[in-house]
Amino acid sequence: MAQDSPAYRRILLKLSGEALLGSQQYGIDPPVIQRIATEVAEVASRGVEVGLVIGGGNIFRGAGLAEAGMDRVTADHMGMLATVINALAMQDALERQGVYARVMSALQIHEVCEDYIRRRAVRHLEKGRVVLFAAGTGNPFFTTDTAASLRGIEIGADVLIKATKVDGVYSADPAVDPNAVRYGSLSFDQVLTDRLKVMDATAIVMCRDNDLPLVVFDLNNPGDLVRVACGAQLGTSVTNMLSATGTNS
Repeated sequence: MAQDSPAYRRILLKLSGEALLGSQQYGIDPPVIQRIATEVAEVASRGVEVGLVIGGGNIFRGAGLAEAGMDRVTADHMGMLATVINALAMQDALERQGVYARVMSALQIHEVCEDYIRRRAVRHLEKGRVVLFAAGTGNPFFTTDTAASLRGIEIGADVLIKATKVDGVYSADPAVDPNAVRYGSLSFDQVLTDRLKVMDATAIVMCRDNDLPLVVFDLNNPGDLVRVACGAQLGTSVTNMLSATGTNS
């Protein structure tokens, strides 16, 4: 670990729904969600305020259902509800770690979670509670990547941290192209120009225009989330200032 003290006051962590699959083909793998919750709890214990957005691809993916012929708006609403399921599961896992957590939904589901209200979300964060932002932006045609960018900007996060299955951003799919180069740093403009698969274009533009730095790291490496939160140079950083640097991997 680069250092013991946190490098950020407030972070927005983006997890894909697939991150919760583990060895399962569908749904949530309990050991995996518990490990992630343990790491989030460790970050929070260091005084970092943590917001969290989880996708719903382990249950339903709206875009995929739409491609199969379902009405896109209906499919996206189903995907939003899947993110609520994941957020509730993560809330439970965090609370079993002794961490106070709140699920705030962009869709009104009063019986199971709070409505998303920006000022209330910030107050929860200030009190040391992990806030899980569910149901995306509440609108169809927007991904949970865009929701993560939006919520990160709204709550004044210092950084958006995206957890993936690989150790950063590559010039090509490293599982397919052995010559793929991993970038240590990138600019948002290069991500857009080169169409690098980091986040969708809307999310990248929002980060760029609101100067919200992005760090992409490997969630499968235990302890890396804590290391990133403490300033370790892991994965790929994307900002407005840095020019691209690559390392052969």
